[in-house]
Amino acid sequence: MMPWKTLDRAVMNDGSELALAQRDRQFAIRVDGQVLMNSESHGSEEKLATHGCAGLRAKRRARVLIGGFGMGFTARAALDEFRPDARVDVAEIAGAVVQWNRDLIGHLAGAPLRDRRLRVMEIDVAAAIASAADHYDAILLDVDNGPQALASIHNKRLYTAAGLASARRALRTDGVLAVWSTFDARSFTTRLVESRFEVTVKRVRAHPASNERHVLWLARPGSSSRTSDRRSTSGGRSQR
Repeated sequence: MMPWKTLDRAVMNDGSELALAQRDRQFAIRVDGQVLMNSESHGSEEKLATHGCAGLRAKRRARVLIGGFGMGFTARAALDEFRPDARVDVAEIAGAVVQWNRDLIGHLAGAPLRDRRLRVMEIDVAAAIASAADHYDAILLDVDNGPQALASIHNKRLYTAAGLASARRALRTDGVLAVWSTFDARSFTTRLVESRFEVTVKRVRAHPASNERHVLWLARPGSSSRTSDRRSTSGGRSQR
């Protein structure tokens, strides 16, 4: 088997190191040596977008915010859901990730950066959420391995009661907050309910031929607290 080759590195503001690596036709983005995403395992990124944006295909001027650009798979799946007048904002704090997509790996997800409906903001997604009010039909968070498996300690605020209240304010009345995770976290489900979201928990397959499941939270602002737990056998990924 061919060895991995590091194509580029970048140091983040918090001192962590991002690296883009390649082995044959496979690519990986790592944070301090830990795999954050892999080009051969992106099904659940796409499911985050299709479930999070469900029902928006016919909506005029739909607005979506994605936390984390990664390899572009979530952005591409979201764009495929929308009309020509839609807008997909991506908050990506690492400029290197955007540059890698422009120069090296854009082909993996069908070059979403070339879509005029896409706008990339080099900003922390928490700041992007805090600056919006009643603006987004969907907010898709794919910046960590889950609410309890953070890529950066600074992301913890996204999943706190204050962070969820901020997301609630940024959403339109019928909007949805969608969060991806490698594993379930009942404490996060409870926090969503306590933050007055109506919550659906979906379990999707890590691989079509695997029994391993990943988790999606779909949370809608509601006047009453309600939780449902639905199982799905949709395809997904095994590592980030």
